[in-house]
Amino acid sequence: MIVKEYRIPLPLTVDEFERGLLYAVSACSRNETGGGEGVEFLVQEDFTSNTLRPGQTVSGTYTKKIYRLRSKAPWVLQKLLPPEAFVIYEESWNAYPYCKTVLTNPGYMKDNFHQIIETIHLDDNGSSENPLDGPEKREIVFIDIADNDIFGTKNYEKEKDARLFEAETVERGPLDEDWIDEHDPVMCCYKLVSCHFKWTGLQRMVEKTVHKQYPRVFGLMHRDAYVLLDNWFNMSMESIREYERATGDILRKQLAEPEKRGTKCDDDVNNN
Repeated sequence: MIVKEYRIPLPLTVDEFERGLLYAVSACSRNETGGGEGVEFLVQEDFTSNTLRPGQTVSGTYTKKIYRLRSKAPWVLQKLLPPEAFVIYEESWNAYPYCKTVLTNPGYMKDNFHQIIETIHLDDNGSSENPLDGPEKREIVFIDIADNDIFGTKNYEKEKDARLFEAETVERGPLDEDWIDEHDPVMCCYKLVSCHFKWTGLQRMVEKTVHKQYPRVFGLMHRDAYVLLDNWFNMSMESIREYERATGDILRKQLAEPEKRGTKCDDDVNNN
């Protein structure tokens, strides 16, 4: 099992990003869903748990979704695996600033596949030593939302270029080369990701291929949260929740439409 820790600095405060994260997840789901692929909401409800984080009682929102992702997967995986291998179930416990997500594939891999993503959001620039108590030998990967090489040429959009974006509602941007060390405010999203794929002969290759996509996936979502700042910055949490509820209905309609939407896997992106 390969474990990596991804660190994504953002020119926001942790309090601001709570709304930005929720908005971006819904907006991204709308943009990525259509033609029978994308996101389907199954459950969204409040939860309280004393086991999610040992020694703590946390509460927040539990969601369960289905992701249908065949056309967005690397070419090598599309050739190796059947269609049902790309139907992923996601369970997520959002107790912001801590979140936990579990991805499974019950229709094909069953108990032989799972991914666990633990996330903590902190008011620093990625300098915390080990905020999620990951293994000492984990690889740490920094993701700069202003580095367009991360996303691949197929997914470049000038209006979403963080090097060019300048907010109107609040003084943020554009981001220069040294923004991570110099910007005020700054925060960091830490993600500890473990990928388990049990298949003799393919395990290491598939786990490495999955991790190779995460800089692009995490980078796109967090970059979008930032460049959509003018959309959500003045929204209340109640308005954000209403946007989430409306998204569920929109996704169901888009799944039934013929057009596929969203980003494509750029197999030429060289991420380790």
